Amino acid sequence: MIEVELKARVGDVPGLAGALERLGAGGREEVYVDTYYDDADRALAGGDRELRIRTVRGEGTTVSVLTYKGARVEAVSGSKPEHETRVEDAAGADAVLRGLGYVPTIRFEKRCRNHAFEREGRRLLASLVEVPELGETFVEIETLVADDDGVAAALEVVRTVLADLGVPREAVTTETYTETVAAARRLRGEAQQAPGSG
Repeated sequence: MIEVELKARVGDVPGLAGALERLGAGGREEVYVDTYYDDADRALAGGDRELRIRTVRGEGTTVSVLTYKGARVEAVSGSKPEHETRVEDAAGADAVLRGLGYVPTIRFEKRCRNHAFEREGRRLLASLVEVPELGETFVEIETLVADDDGVAAALEVVRTVLADLGVPREAVTTETYTETVAAARRLRGEAQQAPGSG
């Protein structure tokens, strides 16, 4: 599957939160702890690929997911092929990845309010995302397609949803969370290395 997604910085957080409530029936409050991995040569990053363990804490639940994302297939949005599977033991998955030569490169937290809905026959997820250490809030709109042929049409639906939410085109960013967090930490003089998985 290919994840087709656009992300934008949010200025009016209460206004957008209200618009999202009207768009999707309710919302799920979840906290994501994302740990990204690479080998010593940073071959994954060099090839525009990602390897991640995400632990999601919701109301009374904790779930961890192992995700691999291939190189982007569409430059403007950064849409990537994505393969993921639930893991019962995040620490065990971390040990497996380390045993294979991968080490944590960055770890950070996102606080999300997720809204699932349908548009033009597509299942979409809209997320209001706060990254506490950045002091910024973003909105993400995403959907999945089976192959490259569906990317353009799906991206048009995603753009339409952003416009309906009142998000200006200039607010859209292709910078990844890992890039943004890493840049902020460099400015603060902090190390990038993540001590372990989430």
